[in-house]
Amino acid sequence: MNDAKLYNVIRAPRVSEKTARLQEVSNQYVFEVATTATKADIKVAVEKLFDVKVEAVNVMNVKGKSKAFKFRMGRRPDWRKAYVTLAEGQSIDVMATA
Repeated sequence: MNDAKLYNVIRAPRVSEKTARLQEVSNQYVFEVATTATKADIKVAVEKLFDVKVEAVNVMNVKGKSKAFKFRMGRRPDWRKAYVTLAEGQSIDVMATA
């Protein structure tokens, strides 16, 4: 896979209090990924981009919310997130890449 495809698979890291706790407790990192990405694609992309060893990938589809904008109802797009578990002793500096 070339670099352009790797960056299309992994869109952005998700940074929140919950993801920070996951990083400390279970060495898991959360990324927003392409809706067409498979677990294998995500594993290869994370390993090549961050030079780490991935143990497991869990994927979740997130439904977009319905929101009111002025007097119209709109809908945010659906998206997909991946929980990536790294091998023991490895880490990713998410703030530097965010």
